[in-house]
Amino acid sequence: MASQSEFHRAPDGMAAANGYSHAVAATGRFVAIAGQVAMDEHGDLVGEGDPAAQAERVFENLRLALAAVGAAFTDVVKFGVFTTDISMLPAVREVRDRYVDTERPPASTAVQVGALFRPGYLLEIEAFAIVDVE
Repeated sequence: MASQSEFHRAPDGMAAANGYSHAVAATGRFVAIAGQVAMDEHGDLVGEGDPAAQAERVFENLRLALAAVGAAFTDVVKFGVFTTDISMLPAVREVRDRYVDTERPPASTAVQVGALFRPGYLLEIEAFAIVDVE
């Protein structure tokens, strides 16, 4: 069965979302990708102090994790974004928009947190996707 998704950026009675959908409905196999940080394949921090560089690595890690389960960014229905400073969101969105379909963007939540799991990390993003049932 092929997965199917519907994206609702501006449901009746709600303001249009800026870069995300308020609601996404989908059918298929559910995939959860753990929160990804700017860590390279050796476990080292990438882009210390640089939100854009960290976002680049985070989205590359998301891409790799999605590919491992046969998914792609077009299958993502929800992002959870956790940042130590919400003012970083424009840099994160600029990177995100190169990976997602901006006409049918996933639902998204952005939260500022006091700290992430280790000093130096500025951003963590988790993803939920729906892919074809095999």
